[in-house]
Amino acid sequence: MATLILGWLPWLLVSALTLYLLDLIVHSRRRLPPGPCPLPLIGSLHLLGDQPHRSLAGLAERYGPLMSLRLGAVTNVVVSSADVVREFVQKHDAVFSDRSIPDSIGDHRKNSIVFMNPGPRWRALRRIMATELFSPHRLDALHELRQEKVAELVNHVARLAREGTPVDVGRVAFTTSVNLLSRTIFSCDLTSLDDHGASKEFQHVIADMLEVAGSPNFSDFYPAFAAVDLQGLRRQGARLLSQLHRLFDAEMDQRKLCGTRDDRKEKDDFLEVLLRLGARDDDMTGLDGDTLRSLFSDLFAAGSDTSSSTMEWAMAELLKNRVQLAKACDELVHVVGSKGRIEESEIVRLPYLQAVVKETLRLHPPAPLILRRAKMEMQIRGYTIPKGAKILINVWAMGRDKHIWPEPDKFMPERFLDRTIDFRGGDLELIPFGAGRRICPGMPLAIRMVHVVLASLLMHFKWRLPDEVEQNGIDMTERFGLTLVKAIPLSALVTPT
Repeated sequence: MATLILGWLPWLLVSALTLYLLDLIVHSRRRLPPGPCPLPLIGSLHLLGDQPHRSLAGLAERYGPLMSLRLGAVTNVVVSSADVVREFVQKHDAVFSDRSIPDSIGDHRKNSIVFMNPGPRWRALRRIMATELFSPHRLDALHELRQEKVAELVNHVARLAREGTPVDVGRVAFTTSVNLLSRTIFSCDLTSLDDHGASKEFQHVIADMLEVAGSPNFSDFYPAFAAVDLQGLRRQGARLLSQLHRLFDAEMDQRKLCGTRDDRKEKDDFLEVLLRLGARDDDMTGLDGDTLRSLFSDLFAAGSDTSSSTMEWAMAELLKNRVQLAKACDELVHVVGSKGRIEESEIVRLPYLQAVVKETLRLHPPAPLILRRAKMEMQIRGYTIPKGAKILINVWAMGRDKHIWPEPDKFMPERFLDRTIDFRGGDLELIPFGAGRRICPGMPLAIRMVHVVLASLLMHFKWRLPDEVEQNGIDMTERFGLTLVKAIPLSALVTPT
């Protein structure tokens, strides 16, 4: 038997080599964008590492801002510059508006507004969110609620200051964001600033869910084996989602037991609006229980983790850069003075604070990679983008483009004081919330909340690092997932101003 195997071995090796060479020839004739030569079976998987956004940015420096690489059995096209992004999210947005969906999302993809492909139902759900949750008049009506949540945060941090307890910036920002959403949606708080255990557990569920969704997955690289779920990521994602769904089911069941609130004077919350719309039996929207659970999961995952992460990164950068911290605080003193709170209408008079937020989003975009998929074959800049190819828009790399941003790795809010670049999707140099028809629907709320919370924390307190961190420096290591968060939470000491 051993002799027989040894006799066939050279032929097997020759056959494998022949297939590999034929594959390379076919690959070259497809006129794909330039990229690394794929290895047998694995393609270019070995080049990704545990920080794919950084690895892909490094490869783009060699192969260009429009690059292709095969990851396992799947063709990927990576876009790393504003100039090329314009082809995908403006000129041909309809062709590239489908999502590239991680297998770990599982059944959530069926009803998720984040992962659902554009169509009548997707547009109906987006319209509901735009008119009933994130419209200017709706946000204005909830102004006092946001101020109440910010006041609770300030009081909590002041209590920690009196006790000499360090502030876990990410946790308090996350809890504030969650409670703002839960009060808007359910008219109650889902967690508490004082209950560290409950808020941490909720935060870990959201963070773990986003990390699982963004983790390299065998099923995504070799779709033929997806049903096996070899890494168990789909099962893990389903378990995490079920934890969130139990919370949402409890709120929905309680509301159904209590009935509607049409006879009350207070304004409807978002759940009430959705239940009323669902009672119309509108097949276009299909607001059944599964759709509501998916919608709420999207809102809490995208709305709480990304906003709180941005606040934490901003505070970390300011504590690393004391000159910029002083400038931000001086501006607040000059514009706001000694008032007890900052109004959202005053943000327009705080250009340096706005520049701090923009610079934070440039260096630390909440979603480092925007995932799209080609609906059909398309020619872009003389190259073929195959139908079904996964499109990875490397927002992180675009924020470090040295051709657009001088000293790109340096935290310099001043760069935005003389530039009119905005992050609402029109200026493609800075698209932390995406662009085109798939731009984040929650952006209007995130913009208001991030600025007001950050301003309140800077206005009411003086911040310093614990002695050990001051000596060793802040660890700015990132943890990669669908969102980009600090691997080591930021902990700081405060004294009231």
